[in-house]
Amino acid sequence: MSDVDTTTKTARPDGTRAAVMTDAEIHAAAMADPDARPMTDEEFAAAIKTPRVRIIRRALRLTAEDFATRYRIPLRVIQDWEQSATEPDPVARAYLRAIAGDPDGVAKALLNGPGAG
Repeated sequence: MSDVDTTTKTARPDGTRAAVMTDAEIHAAAMADPDARPMTDEEFAAAIKTPRVRIIRRALRLTAEDFATRYRIPLRVIQDWEQSATEPDPVARAYLRAIAGDPDGVAKALLNGPGAG
């Protein structure tokens, strides 16, 4: 990459200057390590985008219990998703996208739709 500064030295987190690497050396080391390299644009585009239930819930200012009740998702499932114990399946991901896109509309549909009550 041409925009990588090859001369700037970066201090270690403890503030010492020993064993420092230039930004170019850090970039090269990251790119050489398959477990640390950044995703390519193609890899990022192909990655599954899962809405984070905690972010959605907090944006709505709901407790986990209130979110579970409002959207009829078992509390334990929400807790597992938030703690990364499990990932939402494709249907749950679609449901979370719907909630994120129109939280009031989804809640209203659950209250007034078929099988409500």
